[in-house]
Amino acid sequence: MKEEILHKATELFLNLGFKSVTMDDLAHEMGISKKTIYSHFKNKTKLVEETTSNLFCTISTGIEQIRGLDKNPIEELYEIKKFVMMHLKNEKSSPQHQLQRYYPKIYDNMHSRQFDIMQECIVDNLQRGIDQGMYRDSLQIDFISRIYFSGITSIKNQKLFPMHKFPVSHLMEAYLEYHLRGIVTPKGRSILNSIINSNHQ
Repeated sequence: MKEEILHKATELFLNLGFKSVTMDDLAHEMGISKKTIYSHFKNKTKLVEETTSNLFCTISTGIEQIRGLDKNPIEELYEIKKFVMMHLKNEKSSPQHQLQRYYPKIYDNMHSRQFDIMQECIVDNLQRGIDQGMYRDSLQIDFISRIYFSGITSIKNQKLFPMHKFPVSHLMEAYLEYHLRGIVTPKGRSILNSIINSNHQ
């Protein structure tokens, strides 16, 4: 039952927001009593904490599996983007903003864990891209990896990028292309253009 509650809570939080969904809403959606939920999670904060941690682990494991497929560095970033978007359900409600505002300790912990995972992933991606002649060899890897992380988290800021003007899926696509066009060699640009063209067909 605990796994089922986590699954449904994740779905509701991503679609409606961490603040918006009440324990009553969750109980109603699942057709169970609040008492059943509280037998597994002592309060809503604990539920939010376990939900975000569970989602983080699922996404992290998926990213590691994609990294193990030995794709070229540009393809790898597109595969990771597609996988993450699938699990975040296009984030219809700006859950990150609500998490940051109403559960700051949980947000800070997640942000720190995200940084560690993404730093390792992007540093490795950049180095392989340089080694394979797809990224410019003059890149400052540590700088670019941090700029990438900063950008990928900042584009979720609803004040900067309101959802009615910037749908999440288009925003992620545009940001990834922006990142790659700034670092590719002519060889990398050819691969990038090929992926973009195939995605638009």
